[in-house]
Amino acid sequence: MQKRSIASFEEAENYINTIPRFTSKNTMEDTKAFLRRLGSPDRQMRIIHVAGTNGKGSVCAYMRSILEAAGYRVALFTSPHLVDIRERFVVDGEMISKEDFLRGFLRVYDMLDWEEQPEQARPESTGFYHPSYFEYLFFMAMVIFPEREPDFCILETGLGGRLDATNSVSKKELAVITHIGLDHVEYLGDTVEKIAWEKSCIMQEGAPAVYWDTDKPVSGVFEKMAAELGVTAYPVSKKDYRFLGFRNKSIDFSVHTEYYSYISLTLHTIAAYQMENAALAVRAVEVLDGDRTVSELQIRQGIERCFWAGRMEEVLPEVYVDGAHNEDGIRAFLETVAGDGHTGSRALLFSAVKDKDCGRMVEELVQSGLFDRVFVAHMRTGRGVSVETFRELFERYPGCGYRMYDNVSTAFHELLHSRRQDERVYIAGSLYLAGEIKELLRDDKF
Repeated sequence: MQKRSIASFEEAENYINTIPRFTSKNTMEDTKAFLRRLGSPDRQMRIIHVAGTNGKGSVCAYMRSILEAAGYRVALFTSPHLVDIRERFVVDGEMISKEDFLRGFLRVYDMLDWEEQPEQARPESTGFYHPSYFEYLFFMAMVIFPEREPDFCILETGLGGRLDATNSVSKKELAVITHIGLDHVEYLGDTVEKIAWEKSCIMQEGAPAVYWDTDKPVSGVFEKMAAELGVTAYPVSKKDYRFLGFRNKSIDFSVHTEYYSYISLTLHTIAAYQMENAALAVRAVEVLDGDRTVSELQIRQGIERCFWAGRMEEVLPEVYVDGAHNEDGIRAFLETVAGDGHTGSRALLFSAVKDKDCGRMVEELVQSGLFDRVFVAHMRTGRGVSVETFRELFERYPGCGYRMYDNVSTAFHELLHSRRQDERVYIAGSLYLAGEIKELLRDDKF
C-alpha cells in the first residue's frame, strides 16, 4: 500500500472507510506512542472520559449541553455516527466542517511512515504503525479539537475501556461510567463483573469518577478500582431521580443534587431511560464543577435544550426511532413504550447486527405483546442479521404476525403506507437501522 495524494473530504472519508481491510486494533503502547508523535495534543485539553454499556452517547450529550448552558466551550467525540461521519466531531454544538475534517485527516495521514510500509505489512513485523478505523478518527479529534480551544473535551469510548484508543490520553479531569450490561462478551468478558472491570480501567489517578449503580457486584468493581487509585467514586442510582409525569411528549422529573437538593427538570423526549442518563450527567457536572460555577438554572436549561439523535427521536409525526442495540437497550426501549401513554395500536420495524444476542432481543420484543404489527428488515451493513436467521428466530413464535423484508427502505415504505389511523410506529434494534432511516428521510425518499 502506497501513500497517495488526498485533497478532498470525500477522498479522506473513503480512505478511512477502507481501513478495516488492511489493519486491525493496535496495542495501547502503540496508540500512546503515536499520540505522542502527534505532539501529545491531548495534554492541551481538560478531558472527561465516558464508558459503559448503554447510555454513553446520551450522557455525553447531556453533559455537553449543561456545560454549554453554563457558558463553557465543549468539544465532543462520540461514536458511531448515524448518517454523516462528521457527527462524531462536535465543537460548540456543531459538527466540524468538511475542511476541518480534511485538515485533521491529513495531520494524521502525513505522520505515517509510508516509506517503511510494504504491502500488507503488520506493525509487529516492520515497526510501521497504522491506526485502525476508530483509532484514526480518535487521533483526528485530538488534533482538531485543541485548535478550537475548548474548555472541556468529552470523549466517548468506542468499545470497552481498558484497551480503547480514547484511554491513551495522558490526563483526565473526570471518568464517567454508565449502565453496565452483557454486551461484546467476546471481547470484554462473559459476566457483568468482567465487563465492569474493563470499563473501570478508564479511571485514572487524580481524577474523580462517577458511575451508575447497576447492582452491588458491579459497583463493587468500581469501588475497588477507585480505592486502588486513591480517587473518590460517586454512585448514582434510581434513588437519585423521581419521575413526575409525561406532558406533551416530554418527561417531567427531578434529580437530587448535592448543591441544590432536588432540581425539577424537563426532557423533551418520551424515552423514560433518559432520566437515568440525565441524572448521571447532572452528578458528573456537579463533581467536575467543584467551584459551583454551574447554576441550578443552567442545569435545567442544559437538560431541556439537549437533543440526541436516534434515541426515541420523533422523525415523523408519531414515528419514533430508537437506537436500542442490545438486550438491555431493548428492555429500556420496551419500558418506555409500555409507559408512553399511547392508547392506539403500535407497529414495530426491527433489525439487529450479528454480534448481539438477537434471539433474546426478539424474545423480549415478542413477549412484550406491545406491537400489533412487526416488520423485520435486513440492513445494508455487512454486520446485519440475515433474512434467513431472522425468519428462524421469529418462527419460534407462531402467534407473531411478522413481515420479512430484504431491505430497510422497502420495509419502511410499506409500513408507512399501510399504517392505521391511530397507529404509532417505532423503529428499534440497531443504530445502523436508525442511520438508514434518517438517511432515507434526509434524501426525501418518504
